[in-house]
Amino acid sequence: MKIARIDLYAVELPYSGGIYRLSSGRTYTGFDASIVCVTSDTGLEGWGESTPFGSTYIAAHGAGARAGIVEIAPHLLGRDPRAVDRINDAMDEALVGHNHAKAAIDIACWDLFGKSVDMPVCELLGGSTGQPLPTISSIYAGTPDDMRARVAKHRAKGYMGHSIKIGASEAEGGPQLDAERIAASLADRQPGEFFLVDANGGLTPETALRMLRLLPAGLDFVLEAPCASWRETKSLRARCNVPIMIDELAQQDADIAMIAAGDLADGIGLKISKAGGLTHARRHRDICRAAGLTMTVQDTVGSAIAFAGIIHMGATVPTSLLRCVLDTRDMVAVETADIDAPVRDGGVLPPRAPGLGINVQQEVLGDPVASWAV
Repeated sequence: MKIARIDLYAVELPYSGGIYRLSSGRTYTGFDASIVCVTSDTGLEGWGESTPFGSTYIAAHGAGARAGIVEIAPHLLGRDPRAVDRINDAMDEALVGHNHAKAAIDIACWDLFGKSVDMPVCELLGGSTGQPLPTISSIYAGTPDDMRARVAKHRAKGYMGHSIKIGASEAEGGPQLDAERIAASLADRQPGEFFLVDANGGLTPETALRMLRLLPAGLDFVLEAPCASWRETKSLRARCNVPIMIDELAQQDADIAMIAAGDLADGIGLKISKAGGLTHARRHRDICRAAGLTMTVQDTVGSAIAFAGIIHMGATVPTSLLRCVLDTRDMVAVETADIDAPVRDGGVLPPRAPGLGINVQQEVLGDPVASWAV
């Protein structure tokens, strides 16, 4: 089997909640998706998606993802898409870095691989645990009462995890406001629920410590991505009395190895496109498993195509180490694909159909913005 054609699509995904607010005053009303179709010489197609969280989350943006794909795609024609490690080597030879550009192609190759052998991607990644994957909400930063209400709304839908966004500037209320947001969001915590308090790198060690000292005793949560740099994170880690998970800083394979070797955190937010696709996400999973690091399996954002990658990877993480997966479908107002993966009682399983198990709605994608063929 050889890659005969690659098509690239650009799709705007409006945020389903209106305006999404992060630390440091960052706001988003929609997301720029790059979707790739890899067609083999047998006629089989594989699909993948990369949707950066705007241009201020990590060093990635939609137009940049497509520019990277333009650099990479010609070098992959004629190669076997099932040789995923060799595909990744070829992408690295064509373009240094730019994980978000490589992710859509890598995921599409896994989808094609699964279809070629009539197996779901999760089985190729090591096998599904067969256990429903708890889903996590994404609660943008707002007033304490509003955030509490939005947690309750997602709880009513069956969500077992909640990602609470914080990171108020001093002018907005600083550590005091963030402490109030956390306390309000956890006020109605139910047995079995998991809370991430996510600063998206918006705190310094000083503001993080001030915030933690303002909290009521006994709140059960994990602090995610508190600081923007490794130095700040290491400094906070030495003085922090709550578990820490790394997100934005955990991108390359070496980052995960460094986290484990240096005891810099208790877990990671494994985001598929941030890692560069399922091939590198598989490596991150295995390093975390060896080191006993917990994981949430997510993506920066995305449509049903991105969600398919999330749940196939999430299904392979040992239950004891998996905290939650993110249902990106809930975050966007455009449906790019059909997928048989309903959320029941707060849990979801990957579809059993071959590949990612998706049926892409090509009429939603429109015409390709670029194509390459043998």
